[in-house]
Amino acid sequence: MADSSGSAPSGATKPQAPPKPPNPVFKMMGLPNMRFKLPSRNWMIFLTITGSFAGAIWYDRREKRRAQQKWCELVSHLQDEPLPVEEMRRKLTVYLSAPPGDGLRTAREHFKAYVKPILTAAALDYTVVEGRREGDVRASTAESIRKFRRRAGEPSSAPEEEGVEAAILATRQHIGVRDEPGPKGDLVIGRHTWREYIRGLHEGWLGPMDAPAPPTEPTPEVVAEETLKDVASGDVPAEVQSNPDNSPQEKQDEAPKEDKKEEEKPAKPVGPTPAYISPVDYASAQLPRSIPQSFEASVPVEFPHILGFLNTPIRLYRYLNQRYVADSIGREVAALILANRTRPYRDGSSGADSQWTGADANLTPLGDDSASGFERSNFEQSAVLEEEEKDWHKSVYKREEGDERERVWLDDIVIDPRIASRMKLAVLDPEDEARSKRLAEEEEYILGRERPPPVSFWQNLWIKYGNGEDEETRRRKPIYGNIDEEDA
Repeated sequence: MADSSGSAPSGATKPQAPPKPPNPVFKMMGLPNMRFKLPSRNWMIFLTITGSFAGAIWYDRREKRRAQQKWCELVSHLQDEPLPVEEMRRKLTVYLSAPPGDGLRTAREHFKAYVKPILTAAALDYTVVEGRREGDVRASTAESIRKFRRRAGEPSSAPEEEGVEAAILATRQHIGVRDEPGPKGDLVIGRHTWREYIRGLHEGWLGPMDAPAPPTEPTPEVVAEETLKDVASGDVPAEVQSNPDNSPQEKQDEAPKEDKKEEEKPAKPVGPTPAYISPVDYASAQLPRSIPQSFEASVPVEFPHILGFLNTPIRLYRYLNQRYVADSIGREVAALILANRTRPYRDGSSGADSQWTGADANLTPLGDDSASGFERSNFEQSAVLEEEEKDWHKSVYKREEGDERERVWLDDIVIDPRIASRMKLAVLDPEDEARSKRLAEEEEYILGRERPPPVSFWQNLWIKYGNGEDEETRRRKPIYGNIDEEDA
């Protein structure tokens, strides 16, 4: 009988090989035995999702920088133009306000991210008009126009300004400093700011110079005198007939009680300065003598902004596609800075292909009596950036009980033809549009300059995060001689 103890079982597996000893170098460094192997299924899913999202962000930010660089190079030649010492740099006006349902910080970040780099590249001066709540930009725009009318000699009972701005203006006039000749312009950010800008233009040019007197309530003495006159004439109210013993003196005694009840009511929300004129009075208002034949060019800039947790997919899509916003805003800002072409805003009588006019063209405005012959809803100004209203928070559309203030964001836009015909829109010249495409393809560079040689990736890191210097900085760096007269 054969001994089966020495024979191996048929189903036995082959013994595993002993693990490979770790690299002695890793062992001396105190590192574990690192084995290179494919990650597991769960790690592959995680790395794929995070890597794709990180790659989408990197690609979008790179294209965003390229788009901004293209428009910055298009206007950078303006900073090399000489300026006499007695002239101030051409200045633009930027209007921005807090978006509906959010704070002013969001609007400031939007301005710094998309608009300010191009203004800085052109070395232009600008004034920012901010609004923290609804109606602030409207009041600021109207007040600036009224100041212009006062300086033009229109009579007003308002006291003259004695602030810092007036002192600086008087000093510049005294020493002969003037503004740089050339077109200026207004840059309006967002649909909500555009609504207030249009309302402020109408209020400033069509409204009175002085604020209208607030409605006065009759005093108790006047009420008592009117009651006695009604009694003498026989027109006695029903309350007096039912209470013949109710004397005016008793009404005066009851007045403090009513005042106490009114004090207990919640106070109405405090808003900006009330408007000097209502939109229903535009047609009957007369144009002032100081109104120009055409206003400075204006450019509305988009401001995509949406709130809410349920809108996270939309917000995520916009976060990954900022390059399109940068390119669109850069084109509008560059058109206002270069100011080579403008066109009037279209009305219902003009077609889509309006003729372009030069920056120095004189637009023929409508007459003073032409306000009644146009459809107010046909003007292009009322439809500018209208798609942004769909993203406004629902709290904007709520009206509080007892709040009778004007809602510029919600009310219909009323446009007077005499004001609309004087407004101009800055557009990009076809030659500048073609040059911007050549700049994007690196076929051209800033006017009057040569494109610098390309810098390697590692050298760029050393310049940006290390102690290196680029060629432009090294060229502008002053070189001092042997000041101490020491031997080299």
